[in-house]
Amino acid sequence: MNLNEYCPEKVMTPEQAVSKIGRGSRIFVGTGCGEPQALIRAMVSDMGMQDIMIYQMLSSTFSEFMEDKSFLRRFSLKLFFISTSMRKAAFEGKIDYLPSYLSQISYLFKNQRIGLDVALIQVSPPDRFGYCSLGVSVDITRSGMENATMVIAQVNPRMPRTWGDSFVHVDDIDYLVPCEEPLVEARQRIKKNEIARRIGFYVNQLVDDGATLQVGFGHLPNTLLQYLDNKKDLGIHTQVITDGFLPLFEKGLITNKKKSLLPGRVVASLCMGSENLYRYVDNNPMFYFRSSEFVSDPTVIARNDHLISISSALEVDLTGQVCTDSMGHMFYSGIGDQVDFIRGSAMSKGGFSIVAMPSTARNGTVSRIVPHLSEGAGVATTRGDVNFIITEYGIAELQGKSIYQRVMELAQISHPKFREELIEVAKKRHYIFPDQLPPSRDDLLFLEGYKKSLTLKNGKTIEFRPLLPSDEFAYRNFFYSLQEKTIYFRFFYKMKLFSHEVVQKQWADVDYRKNMSIIGQVQKGDRKEIMAIASYAMETEERAEVAFVVREDFQGAGIGTYLLGMLESIARENNYKQFSATVLRENSAMIHVFKKRYPNAKTSLSGGSDISIVMDFDDGIDIDRQSEGAEFVG
Repeated sequence: MNLNEYCPEKVMTPEQAVSKIGRGSRIFVGTGCGEPQALIRAMVSDMGMQDIMIYQMLSSTFSEFMEDKSFLRRFSLKLFFISTSMRKAAFEGKIDYLPSYLSQISYLFKNQRIGLDVALIQVSPPDRFGYCSLGVSVDITRSGMENATMVIAQVNPRMPRTWGDSFVHVDDIDYLVPCEEPLVEARQRIKKNEIARRIGFYVNQLVDDGATLQVGFGHLPNTLLQYLDNKKDLGIHTQVITDGFLPLFEKGLITNKKKSLLPGRVVASLCMGSENLYRYVDNNPMFYFRSSEFVSDPTVIARNDHLISISSALEVDLTGQVCTDSMGHMFYSGIGDQVDFIRGSAMSKGGFSIVAMPSTARNGTVSRIVPHLSEGAGVATTRGDVNFIITEYGIAELQGKSIYQRVMELAQISHPKFREELIEVAKKRHYIFPDQLPPSRDDLLFLEGYKKSLTLKNGKTIEFRPLLPSDEFAYRNFFYSLQEKTIYFRFFYKMKLFSHEVVQKQWADVDYRKNMSIIGQVQKGDRKEIMAIASYAMETEERAEVAFVVREDFQGAGIGTYLLGMLESIARENNYKQFSATVLRENSAMIHVFKKRYPNAKTSLSGGSDISIVMDFDDGIDIDRQSEGAEFVG
């Protein structure tokens, strides 16, 4: 469509168009990389523009004028999200921050809580039917446009034409300003340091093939995408598409085939990145752009099965409260869509949320996991919403956990140098037991190599991993699930109580090297429960004492045999050459397990009803892990 032929009265220069704006106007400006730069600069240059109130979600061009006193006298900026380029101005009090859930901003426009006189937007040239596209900025731009009295559009041939709910007819635009210029680019830093790699390693563990992903604003979530390059058939339902997604698109790892809502389509609200990214989404039917009120609506998000939300945080306190938008009293970013997606993912079938962050800030001098949020810091995500927290030191699962459990989970993934301090503060606040042992100060990344899985003949999968202090409640529940005979075979007496004090004695000597405990877990509904535990403890420099207990409904399935092999492998790494065990004579099944792996094991009577067994690793033989016909515990 030729605009000069169809509606010549609407076609204007930037200066002519902004002259239509009256003093005291309330103006909405399109978001981020879709903002109309020519219109913004023309408006700022027009000295007749006085007492103007600007509403915008992500701002870039206005950052050029934050040191201009004349601009600050004439314009008042109200932002729903503080971009990197506007952060200094926010710290200096030159802009006003509007905290709001992204899914709710459009309703503020619709119900006139925020009245709008003018909307400045940027669109692609119209097609032959007169439809322009909002391109890379649909988000709250559509609502801002629909609820403003006057709409002025910069028509830019470089604006991608995107599919979805992005189209607006020229008849719905009051003034059209043809002006070609490069779009704002937002090239996010891709962090390839060791911390990002380790966080990506843990995130990768939680993301299954076929999952639908949401990736939040910020450098870290964008960076983590590179560590998902071994996944298949991923789907995307997210607010913003960045360059971090491009390698996954190009490798065919994002297919959207498994999505339950709008399969085959990437659902997004805006696009922020490089010119390469803009050209990729241009007229690409894979992308389905919708407004934020749709994309970030928790009830819509929940219609995506297996929706995994990945976002970041500035700090998390020991109870699980998350701060994302302020550093103390200084506003830093925005609430955005984190809460929307965390709640939507919680309602999704098989879905969950991840908050990922480095364990420290300011070059390692402060912990991001804190006893309490900084003075003035806002709670963006409540302790009742949070699920997984990930740092470079591991994964903390908080959903359904008590304050005691949360403290232990979060202390485990804090930086080692802050762990004891966090535990001491938690004790003073009566969050945990007064005698609670702190997590090891070691970097326990090496324990990831000790994680194994075993699929039984009945199809059930057992996951094995080292025992952690945060497992206390699960360990306790495991003990009380055992029959009296099983407990007697393990402890040699009819142990009745498995108290916190008993568990603390178990933890006291576990250093994951000279002393080790491995648990087996099975999925039960949305949680995992312990069904086996195996341990070795130092006896001499070259010998460790070994013991097992397997829940009755899993006995006879080869689990003891498998655990014995695991323990030997770990013990060898720690310079042991032998195992010893003390077994009740009537526990023939456990004796059989030891003898089968170590045929030359030396046995002797150690008491009236006990047998001592010494097993040399060099005499051991490999055993088919599923070959055991029956086994008891010992």
